[in-house]
Amino acid sequence: MAFDEEAGYLMLSGIQHFQFCRRQWALIHIEQQWEENVRTIEGQHLHQKADQPFLREKRRDKLVVRAMPVQSRDLRISGICDVVEFIQHPDGIELDGETGKYAVYPVEYKRGKPKANDADVLQLTAQAMCLEEMLLCEIPSGYLFYNEIKRRVEVPITKEYRNKVRAVVEEMHDYYHRRHTPKVKTGAFCNSCSLQQVCLPKLMAKRSVKSYIEGRILE
Repeated sequence: MAFDEEAGYLMLSGIQHFQFCRRQWALIHIEQQWEENVRTIEGQHLHQKADQPFLREKRRDKLVVRAMPVQSRDLRISGICDVVEFIQHPDGIELDGETGKYAVYPVEYKRGKPKANDADVLQLTAQAMCLEEMLLCEIPSGYLFYNEIKRRVEVPITKEYRNKVRAVVEEMHDYYHRRHTPKVKTGAFCNSCSLQQVCLPKLMAKRSVKSYIEGRILE
């Protein structure tokens, strides 16, 4: 479900869709359309390994929590963190049932390798902002684990990224409440999109959806 009508929350994971292509995000989260391709299936398989709900694993000075639900009343978004690591630190926070104090680090798992755009970084930043609001803590950095390179990349949670998350989420809420699906902007990225057959980027770049439908009716 893309939207909690009562609470007014959007899905945190939609930030990545929105940054990849605003039209793709609208087709999925507003029009509720979805198709699978190899990339989405690979992504789901990778997340199944990380997302084991309610699993807590203690490793010496580290507590690993998988599939942790998070939300932000301020941003009006909710979602699930693949992994949240709590590492013992004297300046950290206290946790129920645990001794000592812990620093908090979200870890997001991704297929492929680091991207040229900031979609993954903004999703991770949004997770950190949710955790900060929920746990009353400060999170200076998090990690993106990329399956193709088999290692994690540390990401600083900067003021710039936080401001961009706020701007993106505000735009998402505006589109959702207006039920607005933007016109397509074609590019090489369309070839990797799972919604090619729904979006029809080449056709829609030349004709409006209304014009296309009217033309088919008159045929």
